[in-house]
Amino acid sequence: MGRAPVPGCRRAYGRGMRDDPRLPTSPRFWRSPVRGTWFTAVLGLVLLGGISALFVTGLVSYAAYNPDLSPVNDTTPDKGVLGFYLFDWPAGPSWLYRLSQGVHVTLGVVLVPVLLAKLWSVVPKLFTLPPARSVAHALERVSLLLLVGGVLFQFVTGLLNIQLEYVFPGSFYPLHFYGAWVFIAAFVVHAVLRAPMAVRAVRERRGDEAELAAPRPAPPTVSRRGALWLVGGGSLLLFVTTVGQSLGGPLRRTALLAPHGGAAPGGGPNGFQINKTARYAGITDADTHPDAWRLVVTGPAGTVRLSQAELLRLPQHSSSLPIACVEGWSTADQWWRGVRLRDLAALAGYAGDPPDVLVESLQRHGAFRRAALRANQVSDPRSLLALYVNGEELSPDHGYPARIIVPAAPGVHNTKWVGRLTFGDL
Repeated sequence: MGRAPVPGCRRAYGRGMRDDPRLPTSPRFWRSPVRGTWFTAVLGLVLLGGISALFVTGLVSYAAYNPDLSPVNDTTPDKGVLGFYLFDWPAGPSWLYRLSQGVHVTLGVVLVPVLLAKLWSVVPKLFTLPPARSVAHALERVSLLLLVGGVLFQFVTGLLNIQLEYVFPGSFYPLHFYGAWVFIAAFVVHAVLRAPMAVRAVRERRGDEAELAAPRPAPPTVSRRGALWLVGGGSLLLFVTTVGQSLGGPLRRTALLAPHGGAAPGGGPNGFQINKTARYAGITDADTHPDAWRLVVTGPAGTVRLSQAELLRLPQHSSSLPIACVEGWSTADQWWRGVRLRDLAALAGYAGDPPDVLVESLQRHGAFRRAALRANQVSDPRSLLALYVNGEELSPDHGYPARIIVPAAPGVHNTKWVGRLTFGDL
């Protein structure tokens, strides 16, 4: 026969797990003298400002895709009330998307050391026993799981997308969009509860050290201020090796960790960064040969088919515009020349204010084979169906024989290898 359980045995076993210094459930397991409320509070306040800026610039980037304009731009269907803030994306200033997305991506990379240090500073609390002391405490722990899981998911997916090595199932856009809202809900709750204590701890240069400090610290190898300088140095290094892809100029050569950093790919007028080659898109010489290629323009006046030679006989205009992409990289201003979109809208039967337009590419592979532009983008005099760049015919990788160039639009809306323009309400 088995022995009867000894009263209090489970409680004693639980206390043993909490007190055994060999187990992470024991406070004595964690011995770094760097951990403490002040150290964690400083990192938390930096993340409070940084993540808030990331969230705002992320929403701005989503609005730039004009998801309410046409199904082809709606990369997050069924967004419902989460799309309450959407607005018609403006066509100026021309560097608007370059600035907002450059800040979003660069700041996200720069915050990585701060985030890792913050998670390291509070990791002992993840092993605290019992896991839930009350219903309220259980809810708090669940919110922390959403917070930590959400921030890791957002940063990891964002970094993978920047590096063009995205491996998660499904599309990046809905995953990142919905993930951001789940994370920010937990983040706001956490900030409301913890920000006042963090501010007080930083202001008083102390805090409830017993909450995070090791009860039996090991001999120090670096001070808490030294650890903060180390984190700041890591962020500075990531800034220097990333920001050049957005700023361009001499700093582009310092963007060693950015896929579109470093020297320009090739020389000459077409020697600037690209995201999608003609080979990747499935474009062949037969598709773009002048004898075969025609631009199909459709509207109330019917359908017009224009050869490259016929396009060149139309009034030609020039615009100095950059290309800026969601991955954070951008080019300097390039000198584009071609036919204004509003002139092509007039050919399609819109003599007055031009409407929206659906742009279709010849590409066979890759996302955004079709993209929709708003009427304000079409009517802007700088918006072109470009045939030349920097005084030379477009190269195949830059969209020969014709591509869209629109001020302040995300790069994927500057469609390359254009085959059809359909003007009208979308």
